[in-house]
Amino acid sequence: MQSHCNLPYPAEDPTWGTTLTQLHAPPSRLTAIDLVRGVAILGTLGTNIWIFTTPNGPADLLSTANPDTFSGAVETALRTLANGKFLALLTLLFGVGLELQYRSALRRSGRWPGWYLWRAALLFTEGLLHYLLIFEFDVLMSYAVTSMLVAYLIGRSDRATGWWIGVMGALHVAFIGLVTAALLSGTASMSGQPTDLYTRGSWPQQIAARLADWPTYRLEAIFIIPMSVALFLVGARLQRAGVFAADGQRLRNRLMIAGLGLGVPLNLLTAFAGPGWFMVDRYVLPSLVALGLLGLIPSVLRGTGLIGLGLTSVGRTALSCYVFQNLVACVLCYGWGLGLAAELDWARPWWTIAAWAGICATFMTLSTWWLRHHQRGPLEAVWHWAYLLPQR
Repeated sequence: MQSHCNLPYPAEDPTWGTTLTQLHAPPSRLTAIDLVRGVAILGTLGTNIWIFTTPNGPADLLSTANPDTFSGAVETALRTLANGKFLALLTLLFGVGLELQYRSALRRSGRWPGWYLWRAALLFTEGLLHYLLIFEFDVLMSYAVTSMLVAYLIGRSDRATGWWIGVMGALHVAFIGLVTAALLSGTASMSGQPTDLYTRGSWPQQIAARLADWPTYRLEAIFIIPMSVALFLVGARLQRAGVFAADGQRLRNRLMIAGLGLGVPLNLLTAFAGPGWFMVDRYVLPSLVALGLLGLIPSVLRGTGLIGLGLTSVGRTALSCYVFQNLVACVLCYGWGLGLAAELDWARPWWTIAAWAGICATFMTLSTWWLRHHQRGPLEAVWHWAYLLPQR
């Protein structure tokens, strides 16, 4: 059977790419996972692009547009559409991948977590480099730590994992609730300090700033760990329940009803309610919406046609696309590149939308072309080499 593995794990890794042994499953199941992953990767850019295209630097993550103007209302709506949803969706998919890797390891040798911990260490290293060299809000380091924790929970009973989901979810919601209460009472503020470092500063200066402001920029990666643990385990249980199976439409319908029917209206309320609800808007309700997206995407999209093929290709080269799409955004927007964030600030939000669409179209095209000539994406090939290196 032909191999389409994109990361170094030797059997399955649908977290970032299609499986090597393919679990003896129908191709449609694997296509669905790649398809959803492709949407999640490009969706994360839908959140990050607002940070890249502002002259104010990463502080703009905490800013909100004026919804009383037409352009402000459009920006608020688009930020709401992307904010946190695809991060949560990607987190669920990591759980799906972890479940498949666990089952594969048991079939091969019965040893777990075994070499999976080396894979997590590689993910942490990749995230560290991505943070230092490219983007302040890298999520890979957080996923690496979470995966090491969840690796010891993944094989437990449904009752045990349900308990962990409840405890971690309650801990996360309690923390967000406390911060939100402080924001609404005025005892805390989410406003950041604008800077011209990203419009005038050099690349080495930006790296130095990431090193100097490490505690601030890495705070999100730390406090989302309880949420990530819960979503990893939810994703694993959904995979076990057959969410991507051909006969899993009933389960997908339930996810759509709960996630989209309830989550979307609530999320719209928090988005337009003001900056005091920022934490709920980004870190609580998006998890519910992501469950709806997990049910919706494989139900309405197929891995065929130009769009479906492009999304699936992005999903199969997800690590490369995640890192390189952020790098391209840096080149387009920052002062050491083309400097468009400052030059086109007058054209927000329209030029931001165009930048996101252009980068997405580019990577859908490039990933499709690349997979016609290579089995793995470029970074996935490096991972494969690094994973096998200590075993030689």
